[in-house]
Amino acid sequence: MNAAGRGHTAAGASRGGFRAERAADGRYRWQLKAPNGRVVAITPAAFETAGEAERCFDGLRVTAAGLTARITHVRDGIGWIWVVPGSRSLPEVRSSRAYERYATCQNAFRRFVVLLAKQPPRELPEGAVPLRRTDGR
Repeated sequence: MNAAGRGHTAAGASRGGFRAERAADGRYRWQLKAPNGRVVAITPAAFETAGEAERCFDGLRVTAAGLTARITHVRDGIGWIWVVPGSRSLPEVRSSRAYERYATCQNAFRRFVVLLAKQPPRELPEGAVPLRRTDGR
């Protein structure tokens, strides 16, 4: 802990923003972190390359103002999560954790939309267009 009583992160660890990570199955998933380092949203979809994950994220970023969420009770346990439905009603992105109260979950989604809209555009290869998930997962 530091002098202020707060924990610290490993040197070079990013505190906030978009991050694509390789999962154990070799495919990529992305997450969005708040400036304080807390993961606020994850994608349940798996992508073959980090570039595909980035294009999916950029597609959401572009449409951030028009996103709507479905708030639902978690299957196992207590709490609420928000989910942005994608193609074929499969989740495009969801909250990274469950919230105890419905209203808190609503506010968390609103904060996600603001954070998403503030993200800088990803540098996509020339001719590439933002990608919405189409793998059906």
